[in-house]
Amino acid sequence: MPSVEKISVALPPEMVSRVREAVESGEYASSSEVVREALRDWSRKRLPQANSLDDLRRIWKEARADKSPGVNPDEVFERLGRKYPGFTRQTSAR
Repeated sequence: MPSVEKISVALPPEMVSRVREAVESGEYASSSEVVREALRDWSRKRLPQANSLDDLRRIWKEARADKSPGVNPDEVFERLGRKYPGFTRQTSAR
């Protein structure tokens, strides 16, 4: 590892126990390895979410710029009701 900075992290007792168990079982050489792997997993999980959010923003902008008449919402809900029995259109006061 090229460069390492030491930090202190507070964890609830249950998480500390799980980290210690992973080290004691030999699955990891140190608690730092456990935390590094957890952070790598967290980072991998966040990347697709960030990309998805960018995609949603792009799609939203495209939809806002689209001046076509679109689809009547009543027709959409009717089709959903036929396709998914038990589906009901719930409206909320806004």
